[in-house]
Amino acid sequence: MPHYTIYLFAGNILFNYFRESTIGGMQALVNNAAIFSKVKVPKYIFVLTKNVSALINFGLTLIIFFIFVLIDDISISWNIFSLIIPILCLVVFNLGIGMILSALFIFFRDMSYLYDVFWNLLMYMSAIFYSVDTFAPNFQKLFLLNPIYCYIKFFRVVVIDGSIPSLLFMLLCVLYAVLAICVGSIIYKKCNNKFLYYI
Repeated sequence: MPHYTIYLFAGNILFNYFRESTIGGMQALVNNAAIFSKVKVPKYIFVLTKNVSALINFGLTLIIFFIFVLIDDISISWNIFSLIIPILCLVVFNLGIGMILSALFIFFRDMSYLYDVFWNLLMYMSAIFYSVDTFAPNFQKLFLLNPIYCYIKFFRVVVIDGSIPSLLFMLLCVLYAVLAICVGSIIYKKCNNKFLYYI
């Protein structure tokens, strides 16, 4: 595969950002229970801070990534600015998933073990180490059901192919982010008063 190092690197840094952000977000409420049980603050702030921390690490890794892009003799065009779309979508998506996980973790402490299994499975389903081109065309479409794969694919198309994905594909990425943050917000709104009884 041409530019396999960049292909692999792109998949790894995006997935690691997702993993770090959501694992930190899952434990955010439990770790800060002493604060919000005494002071009335928006509880999503704790998940947001974990997301920002993971985003900073992602940004630093991104600098190294583009150094490798230049070393691999991949030309960088103005299309590179379109990467703001998958990055913003991933930020919102991670925040939403972090809110969902943090709420579930308060009620079900075994969620951390289940999530370890889940993200390991998700990693192999996100085409980080392999290309989906080896699968049948109809089977390739199933990968689009995985939001993380969509964000990784967006990233690779822009950096490696030097092109911008279709508008429909962009809308799919935005849809996943909006869906995640909406579900997370609804859960927080409904369970806000219950959190104090389970911490």
